[in-house]
Amino acid sequence: MNERNVFEYALLRVVPRVERGECFNAGVLVYCRAHSFVAARTHLDEKKLFALDPDADVRGVRAALRAVEGVCTGGEAAGQAAGDDAGRRFRWLIAPRSTVVQPGPVHTGLTADPEAETERLLQLLVR
Repeated sequence: MNERNVFEYALLRVVPRVERGECFNAGVLVYCRAHSFVAARTHLDEKKLFALDPDADVRGVRAALRAVEGVCTGGEAAGQAAGDDAGRRFRWLIAPRSTVVQPGPVHTGLTADPEAETERLLQLLVR
């Protein structure tokens, strides 16, 4: 039997017009300390984006989502966070910010496979 470990996750929300506060889910961040695992999976629904802001910068939003994925990947793609461990990168990404891509509240669960959990949450909460 696979041992289940605590994991944390937060949704990535797109807020096309920060002053209006309207948002939709476009990704998920998952962190599991026991596996030194941090990952982001994203899916941008352009119809939702344009429904909230017909003048939205799709390329800019995609770049912001890719940047989050890069920080999770680590290495050169993580920029200043390149030397940080998985937990520090996750904590940095979930810090509140007033930008077009924002993290939601952190939730917890148990998983034996954080990679599979990331995909499951993307399908359940984003797509």
